[in-house]
Amino acid sequence: MLIVLFGVASLTFLMMRTMPGSPFAGERNLSEQVEQQLLKKYKLDGSLPQQYFSYLGDLLQGNLRESLQYKNRTVGEILAQALPVSAILGGCAFVLATILGTGLGAIAALRQSSWIDTGAMLFALFAISIPSFVTGPILIYLLALQWGWLPIGGWGTLGHLILPTLVLAAPFVAYIARLMRTSMLETLNQDFIRTARAKGVDETGVMIRHALKVAILPVVSFLGPLAANLLTGSIVVETIFHIPGAGRYFVYGVMNRDAFLLGGVVIVYSFLVLFMNFLVDIAYTFLDRRIKIYG
Repeated sequence: MLIVLFGVASLTFLMMRTMPGSPFAGERNLSEQVEQQLLKKYKLDGSLPQQYFSYLGDLLQGNLRESLQYKNRTVGEILAQALPVSAILGGCAFVLATILGTGLGAIAALRQSSWIDTGAMLFALFAISIPSFVTGPILIYLLALQWGWLPIGGWGTLGHLILPTLVLAAPFVAYIARLMRTSMLETLNQDFIRTARAKGVDETGVMIRHALKVAILPVVSFLGPLAANLLTGSIVVETIFHIPGAGRYFVYGVMNRDAFLLGGVVIVYSFLVLFMNFLVDIAYTFLDRRIKIYG
């Protein structure tokens, strides 16, 4: 994990600093002397190797530095304000996608070729095919403008959370449902399931005690990167519903050539991906006794 984080931080910083132009090019009437002072203030006045090693030294101390565009604000302060918003939205979408997707996929597998199975897979097809920038405005028009059930956008109340959670979770409900259905069908055809049934275990016991633990393993693998993706928020969903999350800062960092802001967002995202995958590896040992951490 440390090696990957080191590589991510290094590549992000080097790519941003080797881009042509200056991060202060947008400043009005900026003299060369003033620009040099700004470069010195942000420790960008040395050679590229000097800048790089200075940046790594600050990262090792937990210092993400100041943003180049948001004056007198550190990257840590910006992310500390925005990440909880994205985490709440992403966490709600994660729980909704996991519960609905797993349940829908399992039921579809148990009712294979029935109208329940067909309806569930049709829903999954539509949810995956229609992007969030389409479903978002449609739900806003129907649920907020036409029927007035929910607020159009913004942040602060439970009502503001419902629509963006639905939009963000919908495609992942579909992915998990299809994955769970396929895995469950394969598991139900394995020998240990037939053995359990032959021993007189009732169908509910077969599903819960035997089939589900094995069938859910591919879903657990998917949940690791899914959690990191949702917890860091969705740029599109946050933009549609005017949510002050962390996703927008990724775009702002690229557009404004703010190497420190972009680096902070990428490092945090990468850490979440790695940490969630680590938790998935640990969870495997509890779900399948054949898998052990140490050989």
